[in-house]
Amino acid sequence: MPQKRKKIFCIECQKNVGARLTNGYEVYSHRKDLGELPFWICDKCKNFVGCHHKTQNRTKPLGCIPNPHMTLARKEIHKLLDPMWRPDKKKRLRIYAALSRHLGRKYHTAQLRTIEEAREVYRQLLKMKRKGVNNI
Repeated sequence: MPQKRKKIFCIECQKNVGARLTNGYEVYSHRKDLGELPFWICDKCKNFVGCHHKTQNRTKPLGCIPNPHMTLARKEIHKLLDPMWRPDKKKRLRIYAALSRHLGRKYHTAQLRTIEEAREVYRQLLKMKRKGVNNI
């Protein structure tokens, strides 16, 4: 059976690659609990991205394929971002809308492609946190 492939931007390779659909057994061999989850992997650099596995389209990629530096940057963004809105999803919508306005495009952490862009988002989140989410 042919392997399923999809064009996804890979940060390490700096281009759209023919990512291959795989599972957690391949990318997280030490995490058996993730074994059945779908992932898209770049066979050239071996970086990968997870999927919207809890949705109807369970193999839809979460975003572009990050390299290790971008993975860490995204985690730092979420450490700052998530406590700002939880458990009020309306606050999350306001924060994402403000980030979208600032960037000039729809914001999603998994779509960040450069460390500079991630730093800019982090700086904006720090400003929002100082102002208070209700004042965005």
